[in-house]
Amino acid sequence: MKRPAVQSVSPRRVLIFVDESNITSSAKASNRKLDWIKLREFLVGERALLEMVVYAGLPPAMSEWQAERDRKNKFLHWLRSHGFLVVTKEGAPADDSHYKANVDVLMAIDGVELSTAMSPDVVVLVTGDADFAHLAVQLRRRGIRVEAASLSQTLGAGLKTAVNETIDLAPLMKTFEPLE
Repeated sequence: MKRPAVQSVSPRRVLIFVDESNITSSAKASNRKLDWIKLREFLVGERALLEMVVYAGLPPAMSEWQAERDRKNKFLHWLRSHGFLVVTKEGAPADDSHYKANVDVLMAIDGVELSTAMSPDVVVLVTGDADFAHLAVQLRRRGIRVEAASLSQTLGAGLKTAVNETIDLAPLMKTFEPLE
């Protein structure tokens, strides 16, 4: 009798959504420069990466914000040239030294739409923002495993209880270069 052929198991397909301001703030709070390549490699592991989408707010298109806007665009160009899919939103001044460009709605809508279109096995939400708890629940209801990657101290309780697993980024952050 002939033995059945052994089928190789394909790696789990992962889709990663990144709240850029949230993860950048976490790195700064850890006094570290964020290493985007190491972050991607760490989150993907042995899985097959479908896409890593980075959501970033842009400084307002106003003369007083131009230098910061140019720096941000240079950084976003670097991300794109290294294989990251970047989604931006125009910011609006909040006060003289801050601007607001909330990308949460974009990330949540894309989270559902891209997950439906790409059929990942796993979605990683790189944020500690509890506002994404409902997104996590919606994805889990579609049979998708959801992980939240954040510093444990900045992970919102609502998000923590909505996902299948949490990933504490603190050990990874310690491997990044310190801020000058």
